[in-house]
Amino acid sequence: MIDWRAIDTVLLDMDGTLLDLHFDSHFWLEHLPRRYVELHRLDDATQEEVRARIIREQGSLDWYSLAYWRRELGVDIVALKREVQHLIGLRSDALDFLTWLKQAHPRVVLATNADRESLELKLPLTGLESYLDAVVSSADVGAPKEEQAFWWALQEIEPFDPERTLFIDDNPSVLESAREFGIRHLLGILQPDSRRPERRIESFIALERFARLLPQDLPPQEDPHG
Repeated sequence: MIDWRAIDTVLLDMDGTLLDLHFDSHFWLEHLPRRYVELHRLDDATQEEVRARIIREQGSLDWYSLAYWRRELGVDIVALKREVQHLIGLRSDALDFLTWLKQAHPRVVLATNADRESLELKLPLTGLESYLDAVVSSADVGAPKEEQAFWWALQEIEPFDPERTLFIDDNPSVLESAREFGIRHLLGILQPDSRRPERRIESFIALERFARLLPQDLPPQEDPHG
């Protein structure tokens, strides 16, 4: 699928690509609305209003900002995330892929919309940093990956040749933005959330497993983080 001789840089999304999106789906659509109602002693029907409020911000920088939701909802978002942090985990064969990338030596950069508070929670729990050459958050540059400003800023921070770059992300809107910027090698993810069905992604090749990208006959790696 990929001619690795043509790749110098690999840009990777985090949530839904390297990590199972189930944690985020559960937290934002179930756990947070329920705990918001409990903490503010509101009627259960308010949960649906909170979900709708969250979804309205989708694709914006605020959508990804824990500080924004802390102000808007008046709850400690990080503390509530820690209540369900046991759900944070790598997608099935992400570790094999990351291990191979480290041995193959392209530059590997986490290009994520997750803000620094989210990264401070997830990176230590998953051990991702040991496989990465750099981490760039949309919060660092002031624009989400859905906007061209993110890619221009990323290229300033981490110079890369779009023609020799592979980018993998589960969000079709982000992939479209990367394509507009000129990144040549783009791949989506069929099942970002292990508890939900595979999705149909138009206009992009989508992966079921990273194994499709690896040379054959690699021994599987055990995940030291469970």
